[in-house]
Amino acid sequence: MSIRTSQPSLGSEHSPDSPLSIHAMTVAYERRPVLWDIDLDITPGSLVGVIGPNGAGKSTLIKAALDLVPKLSGEVQVFGRPYREQRQHVAYVPQRESVDWDFPVTVLDVVCMGLYHTLGLFRPVNRRIRDRGMQALTQVGLSDFANRQIAQLSGGQQQRTFLARALVQDAALHLMDEPFAGVDAATEQTIVSLLRDLQSRGRTTVVIHHDLQTASEYFDHVLLLNTRVVAFGPTKEVFTPENLEATYGGKLTLLDQASQALAGHAQGVGR
Repeated sequence: MSIRTSQPSLGSEHSPDSPLSIHAMTVAYERRPVLWDIDLDITPGSLVGVIGPNGAGKSTLIKAALDLVPKLSGEVQVFGRPYREQRQHVAYVPQRESVDWDFPVTVLDVVCMGLYHTLGLFRPVNRRIRDRGMQALTQVGLSDFANRQIAQLSGGQQQRTFLARALVQDAALHLMDEPFAGVDAATEQTIVSLLRDLQSRGRTTVVIHHDLQTASEYFDHVLLLNTRVVAFGPTKEVFTPENLEATYGGKLTLLDQASQALAGHAQGVGR
């Protein structure tokens, strides 16, 4: 996989080798800041969990990186270049609730949409593309559902379909918005296995995640976000009660969950 890089215009502190670099980014809705002065470099090959309370700007972070929402200020680069020049190296898994699942299309058709950029506008899907789509469906355990209408799938199966659409792109950077939300235990384990497989192949994945109890188990890096970056770095250094309290503003129920998660993580490390 060949990725174009360049010397970044973001400043000397940002590496052109970083899969995702964000510098001084602010995003506002109706003049209300949702993200404020975000600055970070994602480490190549890392598996990053983005964690924070509702309304913290987690989904907006990904959408702004993908130019899906306008930025008030700041700059985003993918491997040292603007996203528009590197989009073929980025795969996006949106929130399941944001998709019109009633659209009359098969599961395989949805997966093959991930390769439309290789076909060109209005060109038919050929056998090579369909074969790659079937391979991706096999990876997520849905090969038997290839010809089924997408609306006929369960929530977990729909999520797996969108994961397959991302996998078929063979991208260097994956951005996933709440892939674990509302899925069954089997689908959750499938997602975890896929994330670890991507990392073993040197891919970088950024995942918006809401479950504090599994964060330290799933991710080697964590971004704690609440409009601003509260903390970012290796999970064992960043995922602390002090940082979580700063992120969630002392919401005790969440902090209790985090304490349990940290205790369980510490026990696992001590074994």
